[in-house]
Amino acid sequence: MLSEWGHVGFLLVLAVIFPLGGVVTSWLFSRLRLRPDRPNPVKEDTYECGIPTEGPAWVQFNFRYYVFALLFVIFDVEAVFLFPWATSLERVAVAGFIEVLTFVLVLFIGLIYAWRKRALEWL
Repeated sequence: MLSEWGHVGFLLVLAVIFPLGGVVTSWLFSRLRLRPDRPNPVKEDTYECGIPTEGPAWVQFNFRYYVFALLFVIFDVEAVFLFPWATSLERVAVAGFIEVLTFVLVLFIGLIYAWRKRALEWL
């Protein structure tokens, strides 16, 4: 039992060390003045695949693109959850079938909500 928790403890130690290592390194670099005080103007310029930018770099995008992308991710993850269920349908029996129906019903309600809010339209 202790050896199983030892793996969890090791992962928790790593989960604490890595973020703290980044914060401590950043703080140390700022104290040692390893960061430039005056950044190069070329490095501050907006980079778009090697093409010089046209117009201002801070353009406000339509939020519907983000909503559409999030809906895509949600329904894509749905397929990831449904695949293992479909491959082990014989083992999960009726209880698993009811759980998946509940899962799909919640997603279907979300789809109807997004449809009625017109989140699936581009314009």
